[in-house]
Amino acid sequence: MPELPEVEVVRRGVSDHAVGRKLSSVEVLHPRAVRRHVPGAQDLAARLAGRVLTAARRRGKYLWIELGDGPDETDGEAVVVHLGMSGQLLVQPTDAPDEKHLRVRMRFTDGGSELRFVDQRTFGGLQLAELVEVDGVALPQPVAHIAPDPLEPVFDLARLTERLRGRRTGIKRALLDQSLVSGIGNIYADEALWRAKLHWARPTATMTRPKVRELFEAVTDVIGEALRAGGTSFDALYVNVNGESGYFDRSLAVYGQEGNPCPRCGASIRRDPWMNRSAYTCPVCQPKPRNAHL
Repeated sequence: MPELPEVEVVRRGVSDHAVGRKLSSVEVLHPRAVRRHVPGAQDLAARLAGRVLTAARRRGKYLWIELGDGPDETDGEAVVVHLGMSGQLLVQPTDAPDEKHLRVRMRFTDGGSELRFVDQRTFGGLQLAELVEVDGVALPQPVAHIAPDPLEPVFDLARLTERLRGRRTGIKRALLDQSLVSGIGNIYADEALWRAKLHWARPTATMTRPKVRELFEAVTDVIGEALRAGGTSFDALYVNVNGESGYFDRSLAVYGQEGNPCPRCGASIRRDPWMNRSAYTCPVCQPKPRNAHL
C-alpha cells in the first residue's frame, strides 16, 4: 500500500497540473472504480461536470480534491481518491493511448491534458463526499475519523504522547493505528524504529516522553527523505502523475533487507512475521524487550 510520501507526491502533481481547471466531462470506464459513490457512476459524472478543482489535499494516506464553481470557491464537496494497492492518478495528453487499466477519465474545458485514474487491481476508486470540520480542519466525511499526520500543522505531539503511553500495545502497532496518527505504514514504521533504536514490540506504556519525541523526529526525517526521493517504488504501480517511480527503496536501512548487514553496526537484519506482514529489525541495535507486546 502507498504510504504518506507516495500519496503526497501524487497530491503535489495534481495540485500543479489540475487544480484551478474546470471539468468538462467525467467518463467512468469501470463501475467498480466508483463503488464507494453509492448513487453510482452516472451520478458522479453528472455532478462533477462543470465543477472546478479548487485544491488537492491529503491527510495521512488519504487524498482528496476539493470542488467549487471557481478557482477560489470551494463549495463544501470533494472527490476522495482511494489509491488502494495499485491506483494511479496520471496527467496525460488527450491523444495519449488509453492505459490498459484505465478506470476513470476526467476531461477539462481548456482542452489540455486529462486526469486519469488507472487501477490494475481495482481496490481503489473515487467517491464524492461532503466536507466536515474536525478541530478546525475541513475533511471529507470518509476521512473525518483519521488522526492528523506528522507533517500537518495541527499535529500535536504532546497529546499523541499521552494517548500513546496510555495504550497497552506494541509501538509498531501504535504507529500504524490511524486513529492515533495517520500516514505511517509498514515501510516507514520499520525505518523510523530502526533510527530510534526501538524494537517493534516495545510496549507503548514504557515509552518515555523524550523517547517518543526522538521516535517522531525519526518519523519526520524518514518521511521527508522519502518525499525528496519521490517515494518508495517496489514495482511499476507506485508512480507520480507523470508515471515516474520514486527511488527511496535504494535508501532503506532495514525494510526488506533480511540477511543484509545493518548500516549502523553490521549485524544481519532480521525479519519477524507480524500481523500477516513482516517487521524488520537489527537484533543488536533494536533488542527485543523482555516485556514485549508480540
